[in-house]
Amino acid sequence: MARGIEGNEIATPRPPPKEKTGSLSAMQSSKGGKQSSIAGFFQKRSAAQADSVTPAKRPLGHGLPNTFKPAKSTADLTPAPSSGAIAASSPPAAPGPSQDSSTADGRNKENETPGTTYSSPSRKAKKQVSYVESDAEDDEDDVKPASGNRRALKRRRISVKDDSEDEYGFDAATQAAMEDDDVTGIHATSVKSELRPSAQSNAWETDIADFVIADDDEDVHPAKGKKRPGKSASTSRQSTIKPPSPPALAVEESEEIPTVSTAQQWNFDPDAPPSTESRKPRPQKQIPSGPPKKGKAHQTEPAQRHAWLANILDADRNPPGHPDFDPRTLYIPPISLAALSDFEQQYWGIKKNYMNTIVFFKKGKFYELYENDATIGHQLFDFKLTDRVNMRMVGVPEASLDHWANQFVAKGYKIARVDQMESALAKDMREREDTSNSKKPDKIIRRELASVLTSGTLVDGGMLQDDMATYCAAIKEVERDGRPCFGVAFVDTATAQFHLANIEDDADMTRFETFVAQTRPGELLLEKSCISAKALRILKNNTGPTTIWNYLKSDKEFLSAEKARMKIDGEGYFDEAVEDSVDTWPTALREAKEKDLTFSALGALVWYLSTLKIERDLITCGNFAWYDPIRKASSLVLDGQSLINLEIFANTFDGSTNGTLFTMLNRCITPFGKRMLRQWVCHPLADARKINQRFDAVDALNADGTVMDRFTDSLSRLPDLERLISRVHAGRCKPQDFVKVLDGFEQIEYTMSLLGSFGSGDGVLGQLISSMPDLAGVLHQWNDAFDRVRAKEDGVFVPQPGVEEEYDESQERIDDVEKELQKVLNKARKDLGSSAVKFTDNGKEIYQLEVPIKVKGTIPKTWKQMSATKAVKRWYSPELEKLVQSLKEAQEMHAVVVKALNGRFYARFDENYGTWLDSTKIVAQLDCLIALAKASSAIGSPACRPEFVEDDDARSVLDFKELRHPCIETTTNFIPNDIALGGEDPSMTLLTGANAAGKSTILRMTCTAVILAQIGCYVPCESARLTPVDRIMSRLGAHDNIFAGQSTFMVELTETKKILSEATPRSLVILDELGRGTSSYDGVAVAQAVLHHIATHVGALGYFATHYHSLAAEFASHPEIAPKRMAVRVEHDIRDVTFLYKLEDGVAEGSYGMHCAAMCGIPGKIIDRAEQAAQSWEHTGRMQESVEKARENNRLPLGVLSDVAWMLSGSSVDEEGSAISERSLDVLRRAIAVL
Repeated sequence: MARGIEGNEIATPRPPPKEKTGSLSAMQSSKGGKQSSIAGFFQKRSAAQADSVTPAKRPLGHGLPNTFKPAKSTADLTPAPSSGAIAASSPPAAPGPSQDSSTADGRNKENETPGTTYSSPSRKAKKQVSYVESDAEDDEDDVKPASGNRRALKRRRISVKDDSEDEYGFDAATQAAMEDDDVTGIHATSVKSELRPSAQSNAWETDIADFVIADDDEDVHPAKGKKRPGKSASTSRQSTIKPPSPPALAVEESEEIPTVSTAQQWNFDPDAPPSTESRKPRPQKQIPSGPPKKGKAHQTEPAQRHAWLANILDADRNPPGHPDFDPRTLYIPPISLAALSDFEQQYWGIKKNYMNTIVFFKKGKFYELYENDATIGHQLFDFKLTDRVNMRMVGVPEASLDHWANQFVAKGYKIARVDQMESALAKDMREREDTSNSKKPDKIIRRELASVLTSGTLVDGGMLQDDMATYCAAIKEVERDGRPCFGVAFVDTATAQFHLANIEDDADMTRFETFVAQTRPGELLLEKSCISAKALRILKNNTGPTTIWNYLKSDKEFLSAEKARMKIDGEGYFDEAVEDSVDTWPTALREAKEKDLTFSALGALVWYLSTLKIERDLITCGNFAWYDPIRKASSLVLDGQSLINLEIFANTFDGSTNGTLFTMLNRCITPFGKRMLRQWVCHPLADARKINQRFDAVDALNADGTVMDRFTDSLSRLPDLERLISRVHAGRCKPQDFVKVLDGFEQIEYTMSLLGSFGSGDGVLGQLISSMPDLAGVLHQWNDAFDRVRAKEDGVFVPQPGVEEEYDESQERIDDVEKELQKVLNKARKDLGSSAVKFTDNGKEIYQLEVPIKVKGTIPKTWKQMSATKAVKRWYSPELEKLVQSLKEAQEMHAVVVKALNGRFYARFDENYGTWLDSTKIVAQLDCLIALAKASSAIGSPACRPEFVEDDDARSVLDFKELRHPCIETTTNFIPNDIALGGEDPSMTLLTGANAAGKSTILRMTCTAVILAQIGCYVPCESARLTPVDRIMSRLGAHDNIFAGQSTFMVELTETKKILSEATPRSLVILDELGRGTSSYDGVAVAQAVLHHIATHVGALGYFATHYHSLAAEFASHPEIAPKRMAVRVEHDIRDVTFLYKLEDGVAEGSYGMHCAAMCGIPGKIIDRAEQAAQSWEHTGRMQESVEKARENNRLPLGVLSDVAWMLSGSSVDEEGSAISERSLDVLRRAIAVL
């Protein structure tokens, strides 16, 4: 039912009925009193009656859509309380004259406002408002000069606040962007809740009327400032402009409105006979002719509007499901693309190559998402859906781009940013200067893809959430002689540091798995259909859930080595002036040139970075280095499995860094120091001389806190200079960040000058301090190069006068125009006789002459009013308008000069890139040494500097007294233990004990202490003596690997095989619960054979923790195996075990599994039955008894018999081609001697 302006019901407009005899007054006179009026209400009404309830035709304001006449009063036709007026919806009205604007005036369809349609009377019968086009750049795509009055009216109206509630409020930056750009389109309403009437509906309607903008082709007359009227005032407001009403459409026959009251047509007579007439068929509704009405874009799916989105094909016309289908691209038929508007062609020309990427499209002061991207934004973040031309759209303010881009990237999406390459004014100036008429002027602003952001390739410091490096890695795999080989190239895009690796691996891919565990890439580039299932499993098991996987086409995208060499050489990344620039390549890159696997991986990485528009910025830095995941020659090897088992970087509880060794050590104060410390932890030193030098530096720092205090105080707020100098090199640095870089290096120079007294020594500290480059010399030129205060506060470089001639000329041009403007102001004040006249800015319309209403002077007729308030009016004079245009053009030219100036500043700074990078590396090393010193002093007491045995021929030894775990609060209730392996003691310890007695803690604690010692940190014990360990190998716990398709026992044997093949006499090996994944007989057999081989033939130091107590009897006489146990106190009568957590000699009496079950609350009757079953079925217990009886009969252990049999066979080489060592023979002789 249609409702009037006051909320009263009104009848629907209808054609006048035929004349009838009699009148309403005659019918009223035939009845008496009130009953007569009620009966008359249901009678046929005359034409006069019909007219009395027809609302007055409301003229549509020409540019002022809120000025309508109110409906005539219907008080004289008040119905009876029980009745209700019946009103039908009116048919759609024909478009009025104001709708006939055409696109023939040259405006792009992007800027059109859809025509207004007229329907039944609503709360405010005004022109329909389109919220499609943002006025943020209304002169951007429609570059025709607009009426100043219209723009002034819009600016005045946008300032009016409405009463609708926001879904969420704007921040200051967003509001400023909207007000500055006079937004009257979708962006002003994209985050508003749905407008709804309220008790203050009329006031709300007035606000909306002020918010409505006129069509571009209408002449907008300046309107006087209005007070917000109350409810009664809003209904009586009259329009001063009265165009003719739109003609009414013809009413279809099926919709004909009766002129006789329907109350008389439905009389029911119960005594009347049933009708014999057949029911008339229902007339068919006429189907309207002409094309169907076009729905709103955001209410329809894109596939319903475009056939090429319904039937998707990639750029090569492959459908989804095809083996070569590329989801990144889309094929758009040329005919279909040509049929789109200019703006749509521009958008789809970019989007068709980035279909798997969220494209942020710059539009004025906003970035917008279209079509499916808009749907994703709406679903994920509840952005308000609306239309842009023929596309669904959502938008975010320019100031909020980083925030929302981060939100999308955090959810695993790629982000593409398309920027405007010029402003509307610059476009006008360019086309005006182009005298050739070879092509038509562009209808839209030129836009280009600026960059693509992914979680693995972020370069902007504002988007990086972590100080740690994030890597993007390209991996090439082939098989040579039955062994996997890998070429790897990976980059930290934030620092432009490239790493190259050529890996010839074993069958278990140990080196490759170590590389993945050490780097944990955030993004992977793999050759499509050329990566093995085993390598994929390793990648999936060692990367996070947000890792981005990219499969590139062979040769076309994942370049061959030859194509990669041609691309790098042809692009001239290092020296464009040299035709054959190989000699200018970095050393590591030249060395990798002949390694096809590595160079092919580098080619894929370069190709991918080029699609992100960042490859030149990164490659030209020249930071290339080789990466060896297992540095056998110089470092302690921690393979991927050991990094996980020992919880070096992530705990096994929730995957976080809480309680990890790296967290305990990481006390660095600079971001680049933290990244270097992670590399130190990945690769602890293996050279005793270098380890002792590092300890000397730690001792010096702790002995004299001056260096630590000065370093910490001066550099604690240092920015991430390593990342920022790469941004300066790329020319993509903000002036504020450039000032931070200069201030940071000046602070480093000052701090290193204070530490100069330590530079005289030969130790690590002295070498680092004395090797610091001369920063004072290169920083001197920047002391007065520009105004740092202006750069920091305003974000602009203002050079000193006389330094930059081009800048001075451009600034002088602006100053001259501003002087002329001041003359215009002075003249206006004089002519109007008031000093209150001043300049004011209103959005883009700057330097408006603001004249108070009270000024009595006569405004010249040539002046043009731009806007007004209750107190002032704002004007442009012809001379002022020309000066303002000149000022805008001068400022536009100045912006170009400033951009060029920025580039020169950055290029001048980048000339010393090597100096800046070297200084950050030295500061990072100092930061790491200070972090180790802080960790050493904070590790608790007792703590000691370990003693390293530097004799290469000495027997391996590991001796810790009262050792505690460094990652646990060890100073209060942690029970320390002595660790003795090698030297005068056996190299292997067979560790037995009850469940939960602390065996695994002993194993992990020992490995962690070794890592600490070889990094250069004090160890939490009374004394420590050891030979440098070359490798730590671990096999802990019993777990399966579903994703790798491996059972529990399979995982155990795979890890054990690595240990047997890689361990050396200098290695530290820990095996926990080997053989528990299979039957007892098989498990005991495997455990016995492995322990014998490691202790007899390998000679590694280590622990073998087990619940197979029969092993203790089997190896009781072995000279390299010492049985030890975790002490407990047992109360058998109540099934209670007290864990003492103390390591002692001997073999545990049992595992006390039933006691632990009772402590966990298992019902007693179940435990009783379990004990009976255990006594009947305990195989290992009976095996232990049989072994002990055999020993009494002088039976040789099975391992010794096997070795003797092998020697007697006359072969000195085993199945794998390894000769039996002198050490193995010596162990065998000692074992026989004991017997």
